Amino acid sequence: MKPFTTLSQELLADYRIFRLRKDRCRSPRTGGEHDFYVLEADSWVNVVALTPDEQIVLIEQYRFGTGQITLEMPGGLIDPGESPLEAARRELSEETGYHADALSVLGFVEPNPAILNNRCYTVLALGCRLGSQQSLDEKEDITVKLLPIAELPELLQSGRISHALVWAAYLHYDLWKKKQQALAAAKTG
Repeated sequence: MKPFTTLSQELLADYRIFRLRKDRCRSPRTGGEHDFYVLEADSWVNVVALTPDEQIVLIEQYRFGTGQITLEMPGGLIDPGESPLEAARRELSEETGYHADALSVLGFVEPNPAILNNRCYTVLALGCRLGSQQSLDEKEDITVKLLPIAELPELLQSGRISHALVWAAYLHYDLWKKKQQALAAAKTG
């Protein structure tokens, strides 16, 4: 398998949160030329924020794409020049007022590589405590919810949480948690 050869790229539109690009590419198999459309977007971050007593910090907000209020993890765009950890710290504080003792990147997913060029990182934030007021921008209206982390699988399975990238963040967390449990068992075994 070989990648397509990009012959040209043309920016068609810029809408602040994403740009639409047309790529003219040559197929390595047939030699044919085709147009492909790519949504260029900055990468995103989702934060699995846990308090010392195993509560997860979640948020509710209105989402214009579905026209519904959703329950999800704090997160947002990674600003230019910002690392996923810096963005996670900023988004957690701005959206919830919570601050973490420790942050680590658990992994990333590519939300839709067929048409998007970005990544969504999952950051684990441990030792989260309320440290400030929310600092929402004028377009945000967010309510903070604390729930036991043990309730998250049921919220996902029931459809109460339906955001695909929150599902991916939970999977990263679940894999991390299982690895931690296996390491702990190996130490005691």
